[in-house]
Amino acid sequence: MLVRSWRFITIILAALTMGTAYCHVLELPAKMGYDGTLYTRLNTSLYWGFGHIGGLIEGATVFLAAPVLTFLVRKQRPTFGWTLAGTICLAFAFIVFLVFTEPMNREIFQWSIESVPAGWTQVRNQWEYSHAARFLLQLIGLCALQISILVETPIERSRDRLIPKVAHLTRH
Repeated sequence: MLVRSWRFITIILAALTMGTAYCHVLELPAKMGYDGTLYTRLNTSLYWGFGHIGGLIEGATVFLAAPVLTFLVRKQRPTFGWTLAGTICLAFAFIVFLVFTEPMNREIFQWSIESVPAGWTQVRNQWEYSHAARFLLQLIGLCALQISILVETPIERSRDRLIPKVAHLTRH
């Protein structure tokens, strides 16, 4: 029961973490067309919850939930491999944040709508595309965690089809 509960928590946290990056991906096409003033206004006012709340959730996912889940399933093959792959993808997404996104956050928060720097589009591009890369890594990580459940589910052959083995369901 501990593993199931921990897996549930990990998958929920990973989904919430991925959700913040997915929001950025959905916004990307429109934001690429904004001028520097509007872009700065949005980026310095809109994302407080992403960093403060989303950051806590991502930290809990990457540094606690996913590694502990990987440890808990370490003896279950092939579940362990998929769980480890998911954990690694989530960790790489966090590394992308630290290396490519966070430096741009610090730079953008120094701007004001009255003084957008001349090279602002380079900062914008790195910020936007690093979020897209993070989303892709988080999506792959979440999928791997979900596959770890599927490969653990026993199957049986019935009428030449493979179906999930569910003990509590019977056919009448």
